[in-house]
Amino acid sequence: MQDPEAGDYSAVPGHKNYLIYCDESGVHGAVYYAFGSLWMPWERRGDFVALIRELQEKYGFREELKWNHLSRKKENLYKALIDAFFECSWLMFHALIVRKGYTDKSFHKDFDEEKQKRLVMLLEKKIRRFRRGDPTKTYHVRVDPLPSRYKKADEKAFRILGSMLKKSFTKTPLESLITRHSHDSPGIQLVDFFLGATLADWQGDASSDHKLRVRRHLAEHLGWPDMRSDTHPDVWKFNIWYFYDRTGKREIPTRPVKFKVPIRLFLPKRSRTTG
Repeated sequence: MQDPEAGDYSAVPGHKNYLIYCDESGVHGAVYYAFGSLWMPWERRGDFVALIRELQEKYGFREELKWNHLSRKKENLYKALIDAFFECSWLMFHALIVRKGYTDKSFHKDFDEEKQKRLVMLLEKKIRRFRRGDPTKTYHVRVDPLPSRYKKADEKAFRILGSMLKKSFTKTPLESLITRHSHDSPGIQLVDFFLGATLADWQGDASSDHKLRVRRHLAEHLGWPDMRSDTHPDVWKFNIWYFYDRTGKREIPTRPVKFKVPIRLFLPKRSRTTG
C-alpha cells in the first residue's frame, strides 16, 4: 500500500500554468538511458532562479550545476540543493528510465527516434495526469538540445506532443516546447544533477566518496538505502518511472516512498479583494 505521505495525483498542487525543464542522460554506452523533468508553476520561475542563485552565493560557487561537476569542495552545495528541492512545495521531479535493448526496435526507425518518442511519452503521460479536472491548465517546456541527427528535433517533438494531447483535451494545453542550453538554464542543470545522482546507482558506476555521500543524501529523502528503484505512479513530488519489457523479468524493484520532509501542498495566496 502506498505511503500516504507520498501523496497521490488528486493532491497535486493546483497550479494553472506549468514550466517544465527537461534533460537526458546515459545515452552514450550505458546500460540505461533516461529523461528527467523538473516541474514548477510558470509564475514561480523567478523565485526558482533566485533560490538557486542564493545557494550558489552562500556556498561560493557560480559554475554550472551538473552531476559531473560535483567535486568534494561542492558537496555541501549539492546536498543543500537536494534539501531545498524537498522543502519547496511547488517543485516536482519526474524521470523516465529505459534499459537499452529492452524495447521493440520494430517500432522505431533508429535510436534517435526511440529517444524522441520516450521524451514525448514522459511528457504526455504526466501532463494528462496533472491536467485532470481542470481543462484550463497550460504547459511550457524547455529542453536541453536533443542529441539527434535530425534537424529541428525539438520542433518535431512539439508537434507530436501537441497532437497527442489534443486527442485527450480537444485543444492542446502545450503552449511551447523550446530548446535551451543547460549553461543558460538552472532548471535544466538541476534535472541533470538529479538524473546523474539517480542513474549512478542504476548503472552501477564506480564513484568517488563525495558522490556516494550525495547519492545517499538524495536516497534518504525518499526513505531509501540507494536510488536503484522506481516509485509507484501516484508519487508526484519525486517520481521515477521504469519503462521495461513486460514480457521479460523485471530486474528493478518498485519501492514505497517515505519522504524525510513531509509533503506540504502549496496553496495560492488568497485575493485581497473581498465582496
